[in-house]
Formats: sequence, C-alpha cells, structure tokens
Amino acid sequence: MHLGTLSLPDNQTRAALREGDNWILLEAADVGALVANPDWRNGLDSARATGQRIAEDEAALLTPIQRPAKIVCCGLNYHDHIIEAKREIPTFPTLFAKFADTLTDPDADITITGSHKVDWEAELAVVVGSSVQRATPVEAANAILGYAASNDVSARDWQSRTLQWFQGKAWDNTTPLGPVIVTADEISPKDGLEIRADIDGEVVQRSNTRELVFDSADLISYVSQFTTLRPGDIVLTGTPGGVGLGMSPQRWLRDGEVLTTHIEGIGTLRNRMRLSASEST
Repeated sequence: MHLGTLSLPDNQTRAALREGDNWILLEAADVGALVANPDWRNGLDSARATGQRIAEDEAALLTPIQRPAKIVCCGLNYHDHIIEAKREIPTFPTLFAKFADTLTDPDADITITGSHKVDWEAELAVVVGSSVQRATPVEAANAILGYAASNDVSARDWQSRTLQWFQGKAWDNTTPLGPVIVTADEISPKDGLEIRADIDGEVVQRSNTRELVFDSADLISYVSQFTTLRPGDIVLTGTPGGVGLGMSPQRWLRDGEVLTTHIEGIGTLRNRMRLSASEST
C-alpha cells in the first residue's frame, strides 16, 4: 500500500491511503502518528468503506512523517560511491544523525543561505513500523513499515570544516522525503530499484539498490543494538556515486536549479534550489 500525508485547508494535515486514483483520509495527522498506534491496520477497512476521498490530482502531499523521533543516516554505503570517494569497503556502517527540522516536503523549495558548496545525495529512506531493540536482521526486516525517496542535500564546505559531518548535513528544511511510503509487502530494495538524481533534466546519479553494502535490514539491526527504533523513525541508507563532490571539476548546485530525485516503484521528489552564499562564516 501507499501511505502519505496530505495538506488540507486551515493548515490541517491528515494521513491518507492511496487507492486507485484517490486518497482516503485516515484518523491521524500524519503517517508517523498513524503507525504509532499498533492497531492502525485494523481501521483501514472502515476507512475504505466510509472515509473521505480526495482525487489524487487534487492532493497536496507533504513529507509523510512530520516529526520523527530519530533520523539515522548511513554514509559510504554504495559500492560506486565508496570507489568515487577513494575509501575502503567499510566493515561497519558509517552513521550520523539528523533532526526532524531537517525534513522538507516532496516538492518544496530548498533554501540555504551561507554555503557555496551545496551538493546532492539521492537516497532510499527506510521507515520503521514497529519497535526494535537489539534486533536480528530477520527481526529488523519484519519491523520495516516501508520505503520512501529522499535527498541528503549537503553543505560540503561546512561538512569539511571538521572530521565530523554533522554540521554539513543538518540544515533546516533541506532533506526532502516522500512523496509516499510504499509498504514493505509491495517493494523490496533487495530486488534492485533504480535510484536517480537529475539537475534541470541532466542525470547526475543513476544506480541501483543492489549496490548497497549494508541493506535496510542490516542497518535497522545494527542501529537497534545501541538505540531503540520506534514506529515512524527513519533510516537513510546512503547515496550512490555521482555526487558533485566527486566530479572533476567539482560541481555544486546553483540558485534556481531543480533537483529531481527518483526511486523506481516509489516516486519522485522535485525541489527548486534557493541558494545564497553571502552569509557564510
């Protein structure tokens, strides 16, 4: 199934279930609030029978999870990107975190003031559906709600100031997520999903989720060894080769360009860049 969060009049939001050419509104403000209820699936039949429907072409989609408690990200997780970065294949995942404030909507403008090296990173996002602590890979796989597209837009000049990546990765409203969550019973990254990033129609990244070093279940299991993951938490699985940092000469996003992120079977994000380096410190 496809789950989304819709923007409604009067600044309201609602979780919704896609059915055919319609969205069926559900009794939760967003998908995160929906799946926090362990019995959320039991209400779907009633919603299908009596819920309000909104035509797909009239629906305004927001980031599906509005306020996740945890966003854990993995770097250097595609074989081609590791080669591009001139690194060794890692033994353990390279992890960092984001805040909920970092997320933005599937078609939102991305505004960054204070960086002149803004880069793109198309990524598969994994959404947790049930609590896991010290999980085996099998248990972790069973805890996955589904998958979304994302882009870890990065301020490389800030990222390179220290050995820690955090300050280049956690800018407010710079990580689009969505456009929907496709549940794990419908799609499997292990089967191989094309992942792609375009800038104004020029393909800059194209790879396949088969290239992941650590797959979704591996990452959920590993992270759960030291922190409990709960419904609505998000794990970003890393980006393939083709980022601006790895190009020769290096190439950065420019003001006004449209960054498009697409994952096969999930959908597309389209984000116009609003960039100014004037306040860099």
